[in-house]
Amino acid sequence: MKKAPVYFTDMRCGMGDSLLTKLARLIKKAGIGDINFQHQYTAIKIHFGEPGNLSFLRPNFAKVVADYVRDKGGLPFLTDCNTLYVGRRNNAVAHLAAATENGYSPLTTGCENIIADGLRGTDDLEVPVRNGEYCKTARIGRAVMDADIFISLSHFKGHECTGFGGALKNIGMGCGSRAGKMAMHHQGKPHVVAAKCVGCGRCAKECNENAIVVTAKKASINHAQCVGCGRCIGACNLHAIEPAGDGTNATLNCKIAEYAQAVLDGRPHFHISIVNQVSPFCDCHGENDAAVIPDIGMFASFDPVALDKACIDAANAAPEIKTSILSERDAAKTGDHFTKIHPTTDWRSQITHAGKIGLGTGDYELKTVK
Repeated sequence: MKKAPVYFTDMRCGMGDSLLTKLARLIKKAGIGDINFQHQYTAIKIHFGEPGNLSFLRPNFAKVVADYVRDKGGLPFLTDCNTLYVGRRNNAVAHLAAATENGYSPLTTGCENIIADGLRGTDDLEVPVRNGEYCKTARIGRAVMDADIFISLSHFKGHECTGFGGALKNIGMGCGSRAGKMAMHHQGKPHVVAAKCVGCGRCAKECNENAIVVTAKKASINHAQCVGCGRCIGACNLHAIEPAGDGTNATLNCKIAEYAQAVLDGRPHFHISIVNQVSPFCDCHGENDAAVIPDIGMFASFDPVALDKACIDAANAAPEIKTSILSERDAAKTGDHFTKIHPTTDWRSQITHAGKIGLGTGDYELKTVK
């Protein structure tokens, strides 16, 4: 396969310039203008950041992208799907409040925030996965699939399950509905935490398979009837239903690639990654540890696989920050930065599988933009 072009600009700014004007130059040079945005709904996939975490992308970056789309006649909106875990973004009401708290609003970005999988994370579409080995279909937030054009704007960082989080994870995991996230993270089916359950029956009302019954003021799930859709998890306001704790990180990485394939297949897409404040863990945490490497720059490409590979290569070539978690790792354990931080997972499996299913290529040509 031919090498994919990946465009890069560093974080240096002279007098009269700014990171925002550099980002605008970067995406234009990378060819975003080849997309016809006229009258097209354009989903800009963002991570709004879990409140308490301060390493998520500032909304200023999103405004640059939204302004460009609007200037070309498009109809941009920022979007994300609800989380599977308990936090400040596991339903649309809390999620939108978290986005506002972290500075994302029409006043700061010039476009609306839309939670793609609805109030409880159940508004999704079942989308075919071309060349899928682990997933033949993917449960994707409806608003993401309703869009005509898809743009990912990702904060590159470490991740405890996948090794790193970049464009593929932002797209694949980020666009999965509650059922989709459970399908990626787990092989099994949800269970009831009896100590939290009050027997209200809301979960049973949401179950299309009649797999949930309430007896003695406690719900129980018949796994022979359960199909693992995860709707009961979203239905419970007390977080008394939890997903199964199985599934391997290698499988997770492959499923993320396949979900990204489902999101992108058959429509125009473009991808941007910001490699700054590279924290060792995901922005889904309600806190962030110190950055592990210095800020590197901004990358853009039509190929999300090449983009991720370029970002991780640049990150691994950077010196470690001595006051970060990297300095606590055993120097005798050889490996790149992200393998040293997260030795229980191999980030390469995500890149390799994405290439295998035809999503893109890990071979890239880096082109610098001043």
